[in-house]
Amino acid sequence: MLGSSLPSAILTIDSGKVSVFSLDLESYSSNAKFSHSYQPRNNKTTKFTTSKRWTTQSTRRTQEIVLSEEDTKTWEACRQSLSQFKFTVEEEDKILGKAFGFLHSPYWGEEREKVVPKSDEINAILDYLKGLGLLDDDISKVLKKFPEVVGCSLENEVKVNIQILEKQWGIKGKSLKNLLLRNPKVLGYIVDCKGDCMALCTRCWVRF
Repeated sequence: MLGSSLPSAILTIDSGKVSVFSLDLESYSSNAKFSHSYQPRNNKTTKFTTSKRWTTQSTRRTQEIVLSEEDTKTWEACRQSLSQFKFTVEEEDKILGKAFGFLHSPYWGEEREKVVPKSDEINAILDYLKGLGLLDDDISKVLKKFPEVVGCSLENEVKVNIQILEKQWGIKGKSLKNLLLRNPKVLGYIVDCKGDCMALCTRCWVRF
């Protein structure tokens, strides 16, 4: 059932220089945009609203990302790191939000605290994935399936897991690339319960 276009994404800039991204988690629009250039007048809160097309009439689920002016600039730099993969602005916000604790992600459970992302750390992970033979289109698919990867530790998680796959499982080259496209969450595994459950199922090697 097709629905009408409804307001779903809001950026609020108030006199205290705080940005609020209100994201609809049900659907995404290719023309959704946010603006940070408008100067609030008379100490009043100013809202920018974008709309997007709904494909179902399900109940909307929204979450907010609240950032200071300084953190908003950092956020913008991280968006720029993701822009090479042709995501919409809203998709970039969702990736960053899920990866760094601003949007709920079952992958982290309750352990992920809100951390403002750093573009250099994100770029390091993206460069490492490219070094594994993944093309931009491949990385785009990885980020869509597993946006949390840019919030993982490159040295302590991503690289360690690649070494496990190569040394313990003998998965390298094209086989490794195919695995990452099929199951990119393997990049963020941190435990192997070996039958003795540690309640970290979304990050456990048992899923592999």
